[in-house]
Amino acid sequence: MEDTVRNNVLDIARILEDHRAEEVIALYIGEMSDWTDYFIISTVRSTAHLRGLLRLLNEFLLKKSITPLTRRKLLNREAGWVLVDCGRFVVHLMDREHREFYELEKLWFDNELIYSSKSS
Repeated sequence: MEDTVRNNVLDIARILEDHRAEEVIALYIGEMSDWTDYFIISTVRSTAHLRGLLRLLNEFLLKKSITPLTRRKLLNREAGWVLVDCGRFVVHLMDREHREFYELEKLWFDNELIYSSKSS
């Protein structure tokens, strides 16, 4: 089961990078978190780019029979941060401003980096 989750996380990170998301990283945070095992964090370039990535993400989740715990948590779409909670992993799609302000990867810096895009 763990390998399947990890492989799904890696597949999502690659899909995001292949579709021009920037600074895509995936972190294993399971040893420090009791509510999820992985974070996938990426930077989007525009609202249209965000919508396109969400469509691709939803297609992947549907194909893998993964149902997000919440339909999609919009942390203020206009402000540029969307969170998709899939239970064992959480996908963060953020614009540059929010990515730099919240610095999620720095909050979880002691955790294992399992994926980093070429643009990171």
